[in-house]
Amino acid sequence: MTSALPNVLTVARLVAVPVFVALMLLDEGREGSARWWAVAVFMVAAATDYLDGYLARRWRVVSAFGKLADPIADKALVLGALVMLVIVDGIPWWPVAIIAAREVWVTVGRLLVAGDTVIAASRGGKVKTLAQLLAVWLYLLPGMPAGVDVAAWWVLLVATALALVTGVDYTVKIVEAARHQRAGGRATA
Repeated sequence: MTSALPNVLTVARLVAVPVFVALMLLDEGREGSARWWAVAVFMVAAATDYLDGYLARRWRVVSAFGKLADPIADKALVLGALVMLVIVDGIPWWPVAIIAAREVWVTVGRLLVAGDTVIAASRGGKVKTLAQLLAVWLYLLPGMPAGVDVAAWWVLLVATALALVTGVDYTVKIVEAARHQRAGGRATA
C-alpha cells in the first residue's frame, strides 16, 4: 500500500476537481458556505500535489504513471479552478485561455512521445504551478479586501508569463524526444 499511496493521492486530486466545480457552481459567487468548502477542497487537493511527489521520492517509488498523471492532475485542478473563477467571479478570461492552451499543448506533446519518453515536470513548470495555485487561492478566498484581488491578478499574470516561457521549454523537449524516437533510439528528457 505504501508504494501506491503517491498515485492514490494523484488520483484523489483528479477526483477533487468535479467536487470543487460543483461547489463553485452551487455558491454562484455569493461567497457563502459552498465557497468555503470549495476553498477547502482546493487547498487539500493542492497540498496533495506536493505530498504525492515528496512521498514518491522519499520512498523511492517514483513511477511512470506518477510522472505522467501528476502533471495532468495539476492541470485539471488549476484549469478547473480558473475556469470557475471566470464563470462565477468574472475574472478576465484571456490569461486562462493562454494557460489552458499551454497546458493542452504540453499534455498532448508529452502523450505523443510517452511511448519511449517520460518528460518529467521541470523546475520552471513547478514554479508556474505554484504561482497558479497561489493566484487561484487568493481569488477564491471570500470576503477579502480589494487589494487581495489585485495581488491575485498580478500573480496570475506572472503565472501566465511562466506558462509561456515553460511552454517553449517543454516544446523543445518534446521535439527533441520525437526526433530521437524517429531516429530509432530511446530518449529520456
